[in-house]
Amino acid sequence: MEEKENRQNSSGKSGHGIDMLNGPLLPRILLFALPLALSSILQLLFNAADVVVLGRFVGPDALAAVGSTASLINLLVNLFVGLSVGVNVLVARNYARGDEAEVQDIVHTSVAVSVLSGILLIFVGYFFSGPMLLLMGSPENVLPMSVIYLRIYFAGMPFILLYDFGAAILRAIGDTRRPLYYLLFAGVLNVFLNLFFVLVCNMGVAGVAIATSVSNMVSSLLVARALMREESALRLHLRRLKVDLQVLKKIFTIGLPAGIQGCIFSVSNVLIQSSVNSFGYIVMAGCTASNNLEGFVYQAMNAVYQANLSFTSQNIGAGRYSRINRILYTCLFVVTVIGAGMGILFCIFGTPLLGIYSTEPEVIKAGLVRLYFICGTYFLCGWMDVLVGSMRGMGYAILPMIVSLIGACGLRILWIVTIFAGHHTMEMLFLSYPVSWIVTALVHYICFRRLRKNFPAADEVRAGR
Repeated sequence: MEEKENRQNSSGKSGHGIDMLNGPLLPRILLFALPLALSSILQLLFNAADVVVLGRFVGPDALAAVGSTASLINLLVNLFVGLSVGVNVLVARNYARGDEAEVQDIVHTSVAVSVLSGILLIFVGYFFSGPMLLLMGSPENVLPMSVIYLRIYFAGMPFILLYDFGAAILRAIGDTRRPLYYLLFAGVLNVFLNLFFVLVCNMGVAGVAIATSVSNMVSSLLVARALMREESALRLHLRRLKVDLQVLKKIFTIGLPAGIQGCIFSVSNVLIQSSVNSFGYIVMAGCTASNNLEGFVYQAMNAVYQANLSFTSQNIGAGRYSRINRILYTCLFVVTVIGAGMGILFCIFGTPLLGIYSTEPEVIKAGLVRLYFICGTYFLCGWMDVLVGSMRGMGYAILPMIVSLIGACGLRILWIVTIFAGHHTMEMLFLSYPVSWIVTALVHYICFRRLRKNFPAADEVRAGR
């Protein structure tokens, strides 16, 4: 009997996870978030390497070309990234419950969906890149390079989505270290490939796109290999890959609202990018550099959101309801320290940081305007996301989506067509971000307090616990 129990424990639980159900929260949340933040920052370094190499060795037009594609890439990818949120919540909840069969079904369905979705996006990127960039008002002098970059980037989309879904599965049990190691290797490879394709092969925009796609392929295959070698319920068997419609429905119930929210957020960002485009390619280049720097702050804060999502999901699954509020307030504290600290530092050292991307004084000047308005108040965005993480972890996906769409996206779009239309300045354009963040965060907190009443205040006592 004891031998059988040990066998079940070794097959059901991973040796790479974090105990999210017991003990103090702050050190465990930091243990979860730090490797994830570093992983996300490494992903950003893929793009940063592209931007730096193009800005310093090719020119501001190439820099603007890549920058003009960022919002469009996010628009097309965010739907599927949202689905990975559903995967994370479901794996975490069922893993905490000890339901190994359900975890297996989720793992194999999600991996199959990621690959099939990536193949679909290859065709979308190839045939619609040009028309979509034209709709965004990309200048004629950068349009051909933007189309080349997008088409090559989307050729590697199956690997990007495979990594996102695979990493979501590992994060659900608190394993954020292995994805970090894989991205570290892929990031170093990306830098070398960038320099080789641009400086040696003189391939310009196409070279950095190929380097990024190859690096994404390497990191995704390493994640897949980790899942295939897992000793726990997370183990991936290629022969069992299939789309289970019942499991897919559950993933869609939680993940689709998150994906739709991400898509509509991207629509508002596409509108802002179109507004940025109206100032010319110098401002576009400056905002591209600033946006890249902002990404480091955002991804560091997003790691706390992911921690909140996984910790809340596991504790709900295990009936540890007394920890829900403590998880939220701990994450709010951490995200404020990270967002405010990094944001202020980036504003103080904005000029030399932007100088890494371009030596053009006008490009740096334009980048500083955006940096001050967004990085200086980015912790407000962190509040908004962490509150959403609590509600999604509790199983509520529709309400936070609606609040985010109305409070952030709707308000931002209204701002562009009214206030910005009457005061056509960069400062007025970027002021829309902090205004929309603080309004939405306040409404999210009210919603959380109401939804929390649907769960007991005390823990649920279960047999064997």
